[in-house]
Amino acid sequence: MTSTAGSSTGSASPDQPVRRTRVRTRRGPADDPAERAARTTDRAVQNLLARQDAAGWWKGDLQTNVTMDAEDLLLREFLGIRDQHTTEAAARFIRAEQRTDGTWGTFHGGPGDLSASVEAYVALRLAGDQPGDTHMSAAAEWIRDQGGIAGSRVFTRIWLALFGWWPWEELPELPPEMIYLPRWFPLNIYDFGCWARQTIVPLTVVSAHRPRRPAPCSLDELHRDPARPVPPRHRLAGGWDGVFQRLDTVLHAYRKVGVRRLRRAAVRDAARWIIERQENDGSWGGIQPPAVYSVIALRLLGYDLNHPVMRAALESLDRFAVWREHASTGGASRGESSSGPVRMVEACQSPVWDTCLATVALADAGLPADHPALVRAADWMLDQEIARPGDWSVRKGAPRPGGWAFEFENDNYPDIDDTAEVVLALRRVDHPEPRRVDAAVQRAVRWCLGMRSKNGAWGAFDADNTSPLPNKLPFCDFGEVIDPPSADVTAHAVEMLCAVGGRADPRVRRAVTWLLSEQEENGAWFGRWGVNYLYGTGSVLPALVSAGLPGDHPAIRRAVNWLESVQNEDGGWGEDLRSYPDPNWIARGVSTASQTGWALLALLAAGERDAKSVEGGIGWLGHTQLDDGSWDEPWFTGTGFPWDFSINYHLYRMVFPVTALGRYLHGTGPVPRHG
Repeated sequence: MTSTAGSSTGSASPDQPVRRTRVRTRRGPADDPAERAARTTDRAVQNLLARQDAAGWWKGDLQTNVTMDAEDLLLREFLGIRDQHTTEAAARFIRAEQRTDGTWGTFHGGPGDLSASVEAYVALRLAGDQPGDTHMSAAAEWIRDQGGIAGSRVFTRIWLALFGWWPWEELPELPPEMIYLPRWFPLNIYDFGCWARQTIVPLTVVSAHRPRRPAPCSLDELHRDPARPVPPRHRLAGGWDGVFQRLDTVLHAYRKVGVRRLRRAAVRDAARWIIERQENDGSWGGIQPPAVYSVIALRLLGYDLNHPVMRAALESLDRFAVWREHASTGGASRGESSSGPVRMVEACQSPVWDTCLATVALADAGLPADHPALVRAADWMLDQEIARPGDWSVRKGAPRPGGWAFEFENDNYPDIDDTAEVVLALRRVDHPEPRRVDAAVQRAVRWCLGMRSKNGAWGAFDADNTSPLPNKLPFCDFGEVIDPPSADVTAHAVEMLCAVGGRADPRVRRAVTWLLSEQEENGAWFGRWGVNYLYGTGSVLPALVSAGLPGDHPAIRRAVNWLESVQNEDGGWGEDLRSYPDPNWIARGVSTASQTGWALLALLAAGERDAKSVEGGIGWLGHTQLDDGSWDEPWFTGTGFPWDFSINYHLYRMVFPVTALGRYLHGTGPVPRHG
């Protein structure tokens, strides 16, 4: 759950970057920095070992925002299965996340978000909170000031349309016939990133049916003008926006005159596509959003809740819930107290990612390579290898399967990032079956090389998923819907390929050239999957050094100079999510353990072990470590979609500091054991 300790440190107003004036932490006895680092590392290693599951994996909570909890309640209301116990526990969490101004944000310390606030408000109405309650009236007033329901994103209004709170006619049209578009045709479903693809296909079924369940309450108080909840349409825009507005008008007209037989066939084939991609645990891709829309779509097609597909799906959704038994004083604007179990819904679960990162961290921290914890982790990772083709093979049919996904179950969508880090982790373990490890590594390397994009770099899930058109569609007003190559994923792939002896491979050299071309003028790299330039730079520098670039290479020196220039006065590093839309926030924020770890990994790779900046960062980790060996980190440093969807990986605060401390003490990594 959200940590509150230290949450007021370095707080800032939503429109002002955190200033670089930090309260200096107290230093301990004047002993050797390496000795202090060793003590810090030992405590953290013991904490991390204690977190391992008996089966060999690690998984920290994956915290996002209250839209996950609100949409879970709305789904249960739509299906008629919402129960009081679940509703009350979810409502406690939602109230506790409300900000003092009555709003809900999408990350710790961030500004209020209109769509998140609308969905949270609706969920609390389902839980019985009344418009006249202090916390509810404050939220409603802010929502109206921001444009009301009409100003919220399309996905929020889709949820409201399910209950008649918004007219379907005022939403972008999603025809199921798009499933028939060939792969070469613009806007076919494989032009979208895998996460968007899995969401859009079931939404086409929902859009075709336009269901409307009886609304359990009114939401008039969320409209600026309840008599005219839908504001007049603006004039058509120019450029591509205008083109797609006109296309949407055509699709609305097609709905009325289209061939009924074709639509029925498209709906059936969309349902088949959905069911074929259900994972063994009942989920879709191991992530929550496609699952909820798939359940709604299949229910509309007549699937009974006791049907095996639906029963498995609902059971998988229950596994996204994190329950905590503790009392809460209620939301920031709510006067009365409320106690009882609290329920937070994860958007996804990250066991493979957490396990490979924890394995690398513990090995680099000095744990023996044949330590039972590392061997158990390797065994579990080997069992998670994906051995069958997935959706990636629609466009990249040549590479044979091999690799790993992020979640417990996601055989359709292994990804380059996890695969690269799992290989790096396996090579740090002295496994009793080295041939088994070598075979898995060889398959992973072959698959990764086959998944390069045309520019020589890597995206996360697909190759050459770069069409600009999906982002222009009217319903794509939230988050990334394509998966172009990114510096962080490419860097991890390069580091992995160099670790298996591929430094001189022309494909690796081309990727290095691409990474160098992506360096910003200030010396940093953009972070697609972590916040932000600290993550990108922390990923790229170790890869470039692994690829043979010397520490005095101009690109590395520029990056080092940038990292040192943005170090906080307390010795740590921090970067707020607002750095995505606002350059004034780049590398500005409260120091965090994970981001300090990223900066240190970059500096250590560049040969800066004895630099004052490194000493300051290592010292910050020691001074801020908690008694149990962990670090407090309520700030969000993970990224689902830059700015739009932020993540607090609760294990990041452990794995990256431990890795950095280990490399400070023992060097930048052990000699690989396999290959």
